[in-house]
Amino acid sequence: MAWLVLVVSGVLEAVWAVALGRSEGFSRLVPSVVFGVGLVLSMGGLAYAMRTLPVGTAYAVWVGIGATLAVAFGMATGDESVTAVKVLLMVGLVGCVVGLKLAH
Repeated sequence: MAWLVLVVSGVLEAVWAVALGRSEGFSRLVPSVVFGVGLVLSMGGLAYAMRTLPVGTAYAVWVGIGATLAVAFGMATGDESVTAVKVLLMVGLVGCVVGLKLAH
């Protein structure tokens, strides 16, 4: 169960990161609210997962999922350039996250 919660929390990390960027310094209401809710749920899930998973592993997986999804979202919306190097590095990051799960 902790792994499932951790993955969802990683997704929510990407949500709050994107919302933070779109809030324009907290001057836009909806993205600011999405940021706050996403942040609380993401951190809560990370804290829950850390009750049974090692801190380093849980944090690395959480950050890896969030960072990869934030960049992928940016690429999908045209806010980030799509390059072979970026895609390769994202695949490597996902591979590392999977590796941490398998090594656990």
